[in-house]
Parts: sequence; structure tokens; C-alpha cells
Amino acid sequence: MADQDGDKTQDATPHRRQEAREQGEVARSQDLASAAVLVVGLALLYSWCGVISDFFSTFTARQLGGSAWIQTDVDTTVAQLRQLMLLVGRTLGPLFGLILLTAVCANLFQFGLLFLPEKLMPEFGRINPLPAFARIFSMANLVKLGFGLLKIILVGSIAYYDLSGQVDQIMSSTEHEVPRLALFLLTTLFWTTFKIACALLILALLDYAFQWWKHEQDMKMTTQEVREEMKNMQGDPQIIARRRQVQRQLVANRLKGTVPQADVIVTNPTELAIALQYDPATMAAPIVLAKGAGVLAARIRQLALEHGIPIVEKKPLAQALYKEVEVGRPIPGALYSAVAEIMAYVYQLKSKTMPQRNAA
Repeated sequence: MADQDGDKTQDATPHRRQEAREQGEVARSQDLASAAVLVVGLALLYSWCGVISDFFSTFTARQLGGSAWIQTDVDTTVAQLRQLMLLVGRTLGPLFGLILLTAVCANLFQFGLLFLPEKLMPEFGRINPLPAFARIFSMANLVKLGFGLLKIILVGSIAYYDLSGQVDQIMSSTEHEVPRLALFLLTTLFWTTFKIACALLILALLDYAFQWWKHEQDMKMTTQEVREEMKNMQGDPQIIARRRQVQRQLVANRLKGTVPQADVIVTNPTELAIALQYDPATMAAPIVLAKGAGVLAARIRQLALEHGIPIVEKKPLAQALYKEVEVGRPIPGALYSAVAEIMAYVYQLKSKTMPQRNAA
């Protein structure tokens, strides 16, 4: 049976995904942006064809008709060139801008905004023929070859079936006048190309889905890799456990010096323990000497029993003291009454008189 730690069965962690993204390892299809630009470009060309046709016909008639304007001086040539660029920019600029926007959106759709300037640096390791030979016959390149052959078959099939249905019209088009013949040929060519572009876009979407699935499979991690990542990010579990043990030991040693000075221990009764001290000569209010939960609470109770310190169970008071009062700080005024009752009980146990300052 295969070792479970060697099988990539765990989904990639966010840290692993971020590292892969920083190295440029993302799911993407090289054909998706090209197919999207082709489809959108043809659609925009169809909607802009009237504007483009009017522009070029008007511009050609203006340049070739009327009186001659051509002069050999530099100023006239520069002015004419500037005017030509301005007219072309106004007419074709929105078309090219939308095509560029389509290309950007197609890439953002696949992997978002990704800036990797280090990818511009040459990688001399790729010159090595052995790894290059291995990459040629890799599974990824075989899949690319299959998609390439499928695209060739798809383009040829669509072109054949679309044009074969118009054989009669194509054969009879030679009898038409030149403008009508040109319009027929352009229309036939445009719609055939548009159908091919739509088919290529669908194929590119399938390619992207495959690339995404393959990327997710490559990103999976073994159980050991997940453990190693957690160890690197959070530290060695043994070191963490040792550190916590040392911290508990330091707290326990500190409790040995502070808890014996307390006058009373307020408990929850087992989860929490708060050690209180009150000296009316030096303190305006009782202070919290120590507090703890769980193991520390048990340690405080143990020290209280060893030194004969009264333990009083007051759940609401213990919870309030644990949450609101830090060690070494006096209790808030809202808790004076509840603490005064406990201190009176303690003085009664010790057969002492309750100090007037505390009673107030």
C-alpha cells in the first residue's frame, strides 16, 4: 500500500498558492485572450464598418480630388501627416482601444493582476538541451499538440461546411458587377471567419478549464508537506510545547511568591481563581495579586490550601474579576460591595474586626 504521506491528497494552503502566484504559476490559457480579441475585433469591425468605409472613401476622395496641394517643404508635409494621424486616430482609436481592453480583461479574467518583473530576466538554465528535450515530450506539451490538431480540424471543418453550402452563389458571383461581387466576397469571408472565431473561443474556454484543473492538481500537497509548512510558519511543535512549559513554570514560580500574601481566593469554582489582598493602611481598595484559569487556577487553590487562605466560591464575581481587573490593579468601584461581603466573611473567620474604611 502506498504511503499516505507521499500522496498529494491535500488541497493547497493559502501560503502555497501565494508562493506559486509570486513565481508566476497560475492557471491560464494562451489561446483564450487571442480568441476573445478575434471575436470582439470582428464584432467591432462589423459595427464600425459603416464609419470606417465612410472615412476612407471621404479621405480618398479629398486627397485625390480637387486641386493639387502637394508641396515639397517640410512644414507642409508635417502638417499633412499630423492631420492624417489625427483623423485616423479619431476614427480607429476607439476600435483599437476596445480591442486592447478586451485583451487586458481576458488576462485579468484568468489570473487577475500579476506583476512579475523578474520574469523579464533571461534564464540560462533553459538553454540546457536535456531539460528542454524533456519538456518537449511532457504531458503538457502533448496536450497542447492535441489542442493544436483539434483547432486545425475545427477551422478546416467550419470553413468547408460553410463555404460548401454557398458553392452555387460563389460560382454565379462572377456574373455580378465589381461592387456587388466585392460586397458578396467580403460578407462571405466575414461570416465564415466569425464562425471560426466563435468556435476557437469555445475551444479556448475548454482549454482554460483544463489548465485550471491541471493547476489545481499540481498545487495539491502531501500530508508531510502540509506539516512542514505549518512547522515553518508556526515553529516546531516541540519547541512551542517547550516554550509553553517554561512559561507555565515561570508563572507557577511567580504564584509561589504572591498567592501566600493574599487574604482570600475567589473561585468559579474550578475554572477560575483570583487571589485578593487588602491592607486598609496602604490600599484604597483590594487588589488582585494573581489570577488564572485551568491549570493555573488549580495551582492557586493548591497554594491557598497549603497556606491556610480562605477560598470563597462566587461565580459571577470571579468571572468579573478575571475579565476586568489586571494583576496588581485595584478592583473597580462596581465590585466594591461584592468584595466587601467576602472580606467581611474572611475577617469573621479570622475573628477580626472589619476595618471601617473597607466597610464603607
